[in-house]
Amino acid sequence: MTASVPGQQPAPRREYLRAFLIILLLALCLPISAYVVVTQPLVAPIRSTPPAVDAEHLRQHVTYLSETLFPRSFDHPGKLRAASRYIQEQFVAAGATVVVQDVIVQDEKFNNVIARFGPATGKLLVIGAHYDSHGDTPGADDNASGVAGLLELARLFAKHPPTQPVELVAYTLEEPPHFRTDDMGSVWHARSVQGKPVEMMIALEMLGYFKDEEGSQSYPVQHMEKIYPTRGNFIGIVGRFSEWAEVRKLKAAMAGASDLPVVSINAPPALPGVDFSDHRSYWAVDIPAVMVTDTAFFRNPNYHQAGDVAGNLDYVRMAKVVQGVFAFTQR
Repeated sequence: MTASVPGQQPAPRREYLRAFLIILLLALCLPISAYVVVTQPLVAPIRSTPPAVDAEHLRQHVTYLSETLFPRSFDHPGKLRAASRYIQEQFVAAGATVVVQDVIVQDEKFNNVIARFGPATGKLLVIGAHYDSHGDTPGADDNASGVAGLLELARLFAKHPPTQPVELVAYTLEEPPHFRTDDMGSVWHARSVQGKPVEMMIALEMLGYFKDEEGSQSYPVQHMEKIYPTRGNFIGIVGRFSEWAEVRKLKAAMAGASDLPVVSINAPPALPGVDFSDHRSYWAVDIPAVMVTDTAFFRNPNYHQAGDVAGNLDYVRMAKVVQGVFAFTQR
């Protein structure tokens, strides 16, 4: 179910009640009871007018990362280092305090790139995206799009500093063979902030693929299409049940920042896709974390394929995603 957007009337309350009844029926009919999901209806958008995000800047970042620095995988450490340098340069140009965190894997040094904005004290907000790609694929949507979002957030923070500490983190080694291991760059960063006052972490994971055709959106479990859109024209927010409040706040901010539909899900990590990014590393150290995503392979047929190229992405809608995340930081 999409959130209401500017210019539209809120859905009647009976429609929300109908959604709750459908969820209840799904709880009874889904093949695995652990796959019950919650869509978070009745979230009122918080209207805002965030500064515009330059879609052409996003295109340039994605094109450079996915073409000039192709491929950015563990098997091509030179390209990973070049990607790290590019991200550092962009963060420095935006006026961030930049820190490079070493990630040592098999006696080889990789690194996370961290840009810090805002005051030195207060609850930390972490926004991260991995900059490595899968194997020999270009990795435009996965995940040059997320990194481009980080870089444009840095540009916005330079002009509109956040009122709380914010770390924008570009992670290394999210993709296989390191996914779900202690070698993930996000694991290293999560452990470095463990025990500190952290409000939440937001993972930007594939932000640029949108489709308006009926049937362009699929789901991991049968019957989810009964309560979720069947067109891939929205951005998703994913969290566990314990991230109920975090998902709700982020959804309200993003839904009110532009006309891009925002859809949310709170579900157990057992549901395929729920933990498929760097946010899972923060769950392991008891930090609330959510994922912002175009839903990856549930929509994008080019996932982990040679066709994941810059020309297949929608930079206008991607810019609205970044605007929404920025709006959340300006509460």
